[in-house]
Amino acid sequence: MFHQLENRLREVVSAHVGAAYGVQAEAGLEQPKQSGFGELALPVAFQLARQLKRPPRVIAQELAQALGRIEGVAALEPAGNGYLNVRFDRGYYGRKLLEGAAGEGAGRGEKIIVEHTNINPNKAAHIGHLRNAVLGDTFVRMLRARGRTVEVQNYIDNTGVQVADVVAGFHFLAKKSLEEVAALAAGERFDYLCWDLYARTSSHYKDHPPALAWRAETLHAVEAGQGVLAEMAHLVADAIVHAHLKTMWRLGVVYDVLPRESEILHLHFWAAAFDLLKQRQAIYLETQGKNAGCWVMPASALNEDAGEEEDSKVIVRSNGTVTYVGKDIAYQLWKFGLLGKDFYYRLWSVYPSGKEVWVSTDEPQPAGAHAFGAGARVYNVIDSRQAYLQNVVAAGLRALGYSEQAGRSIHFSDEMVALSPRTCVELGIELSEEDRKRPYVEVSGRKGLGVKADDLIDKLIESAAREVDSRHAEAPAEERRQVATQIAIGALRYFMLKYTRNTVIAFDFQEALSFEGETGPYAQYAAVRARNILRKLAERGETLPDFAGTLTEAAMRRQLESEDFWQLTLAVSKSDAAIEWALASGEPAHVARYAFTLAQAFNNFYHAYPVLHEENPERRTFLLWMTDYFRAQLERTLAILGIEVPVYM
Repeated sequence: MFHQLENRLREVVSAHVGAAYGVQAEAGLEQPKQSGFGELALPVAFQLARQLKRPPRVIAQELAQALGRIEGVAALEPAGNGYLNVRFDRGYYGRKLLEGAAGEGAGRGEKIIVEHTNINPNKAAHIGHLRNAVLGDTFVRMLRARGRTVEVQNYIDNTGVQVADVVAGFHFLAKKSLEEVAALAAGERFDYLCWDLYARTSSHYKDHPPALAWRAETLHAVEAGQGVLAEMAHLVADAIVHAHLKTMWRLGVVYDVLPRESEILHLHFWAAAFDLLKQRQAIYLETQGKNAGCWVMPASALNEDAGEEEDSKVIVRSNGTVTYVGKDIAYQLWKFGLLGKDFYYRLWSVYPSGKEVWVSTDEPQPAGAHAFGAGARVYNVIDSRQAYLQNVVAAGLRALGYSEQAGRSIHFSDEMVALSPRTCVELGIELSEEDRKRPYVEVSGRKGLGVKADDLIDKLIESAAREVDSRHAEAPAEERRQVATQIAIGALRYFMLKYTRNTVIAFDFQEALSFEGETGPYAQYAAVRARNILRKLAERGETLPDFAGTLTEAAMRRQLESEDFWQLTLAVSKSDAAIEWALASGEPAHVARYAFTLAQAFNNFYHAYPVLHEENPERRTFLLWMTDYFRAQLERTLAILGIEVPVYM
């Protein structure tokens, strides 16, 4: 409702300004510094003053008189040197909330593609991967909550160096046959085994540099798609992807399609993109210097102010192999439906919820198989350290004449996740004295130093279970385990989301699981409290009143005359505005912050008003409505964050 009134004011004021003054001015809205000034403030008079060369306060007074009645607005009041303060009609506002006024923002036809997670399929997922997946998944939930059509992609780099190193480790270092690796892949914790083998192989390269020839031989075989090494790479990558999807399912993260790099090669996506880049002269063959024999993108394509001394970006190496960024350009062209090619698709698996996830293949499929890609806007949720490469991809699109699509190709970056020294100790990670003094400890999969995602989740569940068991020993064991899992996942997701994307996170067990402060459990606890009030009502043999039949607009106005009730109602009704703000800024942290604000507001309400003991019938009905509305908004906001509400805490 709050968001609807914001939009209505913008439309009415902008239309009036254009008609009355012949000026196109966007009617921006601000939050007044004090609640006593109203619900919103319009600074449009200041914009007009510069163009009309008249005092802003005079213009504000004119606007207040000329705009007339706006549905849902009780008053427009000139204030200060030219602000126009907006006071909502409280009775109207409350009644519309009670009626469940239809939200806006639904039904946008364009498809938005969000690519996230993108873990190399060579070892178990680690804590750093969780932030990217949770950010991407929450952004998808935000978009869908506002009615957007979204396709979720998880790109699988199954032909890269990391997979090659694990295959080389199995074949050359551990001397395993294809059949032996297949048996291992069919067992438990194959992703953990590969984690250790990857670290061992990396260490072996360091101590025995000639062994790097193993990597080259394996990469060549994998890219060609032929021989035992290629079969082993396919086996390893597929087994690891299955493990990754199981890990992400634990967090409620799901995908629609898994485009694989192997098909980009086998279906000649890159060859088509390479031809386009050469035809449009977006790249050229370098004949001298360190990049002689390479196809490169000129530095000027990446930076208009680039000097001659700046390096161009290598797209194809002198040995004919394409770089990551080259394949990414082809992939991005496909995402926008600009390549003139498509994958074939087969069903990969079905989630426990019944949702299907598909995977690209180079084998023709029966008619009517799913189609993906061809989005109007693309978000690439990728580590901030990939910013330069993302710029190269966008530059490639522009060089091909696709400037509009380049502008709609958005790098949704995120920073790394480290561990607090205290958490390292809890996880049994040995630290030096120097590490113990640092604010956070970085992890490295290549060095084998890190926290596997499943281990972290298990540890959080164990910690939450101890608390749940101590409080609810009489409850069934299976139920207690489910509650502990919901609290643990809520704690983890909220911790990953409450910081802005480009903030380095030092994950801390105790902070994440705390029932106090800005945490997932705190927000869950508020929702549980709201449910408990309604549960106690049912235990008394009562049902919720017919709110629509008893709380008339006049009744709502009487109740909302209380400034406390009015401010609480405003706070709880701003979820759509919070989501839109988060989408506009690209910061899911704003929704997390709103959830915390909402939980705080409800806890204040809970302590101030004994709902079930209220004797005044109208006031009691209003308080019950407020409780139920709080519950619904808390549950909805937490669901957008991917957080479930347990039956108890």
